[in-house]
Amino acid sequence: MSLPEALRRRPWVGWVLCAVALALLPFLVEAGLGRTWVRILDFALLYLMLALGLNIVVGFAGLLDLGYIAFYAVGAYLWALLASPQFDLHLPFWLLLPLGALVAGVFGLLLGAPTLRLRGDYLAIVTLGFGEIIRIFLNNLGAPINITNGPQGIAGIDPLRLGDWSFGRTQHLLGVALPATHLHYYGFLVLALGTMFVCIRLQDSRIGRAWAAIREDEVAAQASGINTRNVKLLAFSLGASFGGVAGGLFASLQGFVSPESFSLLESVSVLCMVVLGGMGHVAGVVLGALMLSILPEALRHVAGPLQQKLFGQVLVDPESLRLLLFGLSLVLVMLVRPEGLWPSPLRRPEKQSDEATAAD
Repeated sequence: MSLPEALRRRPWVGWVLCAVALALLPFLVEAGLGRTWVRILDFALLYLMLALGLNIVVGFAGLLDLGYIAFYAVGAYLWALLASPQFDLHLPFWLLLPLGALVAGVFGLLLGAPTLRLRGDYLAIVTLGFGEIIRIFLNNLGAPINITNGPQGIAGIDPLRLGDWSFGRTQHLLGVALPATHLHYYGFLVLALGTMFVCIRLQDSRIGRAWAAIREDEVAAQASGINTRNVKLLAFSLGASFGGVAGGLFASLQGFVSPESFSLLESVSVLCMVVLGGMGHVAGVVLGALMLSILPEALRHVAGPLQQKLFGQVLVDPESLRLLLFGLSLVLVMLVRPEGLWPSPLRRPEKQSDEATAAD
């Protein structure tokens, strides 16, 4: 019996093979590319969680949010303040992660409540301003009372810890050495898979169908009996909660946070992941998040040596070239596949019908 036939007859075989591949991935990446790329995988999983959270707001409910990185900052600074020498508090992660999700969710409500009547460009401008307000607020809370240490940031943040296991140093399991980058990979992978599961269940639930109705036609949804106010607030709050969890994990991984990490460019990058992969489609968003978090780093590492080999010198700074190629690839994809690389099977016919109507 061939492998494809075995996978068709026993679906669990495919899941086992996938689990084994994910478990061995950091070791294979380290052996082939170095430990730096395992750390890039860690950040890719963080961006995946961020993109899935933003997809609830943008993809499911159709609400454009350009200040989503603010919730990421809230989660990161909450972890930093409560698990560092800043206030000399060192709370455990099982308390910090739910608290980060809760506080970020409250901030999501604070953003959603005043913007319920806004749509399109107006909503985008307000959410953009909210993200910048949070960043500037954190930047200025160093005086007269030092809370966030201002632009200098907070250092010495406690890493993720499970009992006696600290994710900040190498641990041994069954005689196998697991460096900190590998430990973070496995921890983030579990939380990323949990986030995917929650998003899939939300999409197929009554709430998910209410979000879809608001996304397609808010007036019709309200006329059919959907409480659009509460449903939109729920989208903002749930999306913000995922951002808060990812922010806390970011603080534990870096051991340092500062306002510079939560700029507008980060919000735009996460939004690009959602749009590029396919808004409203969980699998597409996962694809977009992994591509836009890994490929730019690959371009950064390849651009310099490739120019040196072709021209004998580096003509264009690799960082600038990376952003240029990144922008050109986004433009190309939007021209060829405006619905995203992996669009939702339900939304693809709708978009094609809209395009045909516009052409007529």
